[in-house]
Amino acid sequence: MTRAPIHPDRPDAEENGRLRAPATARNLGPILDVLLSHAPREGRALEIAAGTGEHAVAFARAFPGLDWQPSDIDETRLASIAAWARAEGPETLRAPIHMDATRPGWAEDHGPVEMILAVNLLHLISKRETETLLSEMTRALAPGGTGFLYGPFLRDGATTSAGDAQFHASLQAQDAQIGYKDLAWVVDRLSPLVVTAQEMPANNLMLIARQADRGG
Repeated sequence: MTRAPIHPDRPDAEENGRLRAPATARNLGPILDVLLSHAPREGRALEIAAGTGEHAVAFARAFPGLDWQPSDIDETRLASIAAWARAEGPETLRAPIHMDATRPGWAEDHGPVEMILAVNLLHLISKRETETLLSEMTRALAPGGTGFLYGPFLRDGATTSAGDAQFHASLQAQDAQIGYKDLAWVVDRLSPLVVTAQEMPANNLMLIARQADRGG
């Protein structure tokens, strides 16, 4: 993935290099609620496409037993993540790393980890890139680890609201290779992880993908 993801919520510049994104403020609470119910309490967490860094700060604070590693491919966003970490991050929030999660082989470089989180990413990359990301994710999770994928999805090949249909069409008008992915297609490519889908606000889903323990 050589380009930065397209996103409808342009972040606003803040002091000391920190950025804020409206979507982050809206979804932080609901996402945190799911993580508090399902995320591991200890180990390593890898956040893919961490964006402005607002999520990384909040989630690292909420899980003091997790070594939280944010990543992104965009230099401006990496600088924002670093600025948030310096200003407000706990000691367990690591400096951000440049990582392209659509590149084959990253699981070997960055795994195993007990948790992986990606928010609002799959609809901004191609099917081929998504297949790579999901395949690497299954390999990067440690035994008993959990992956979380948040965002909008097609259900049985269709959007679920007029707003989603409009947004999906606008994404494909910018790049015909991107757009919403079908829920069943994503779940199939996460095999052998055990996946559950939780309904979230604004027609979004949180996919919770669990890696079996060795021998389990």
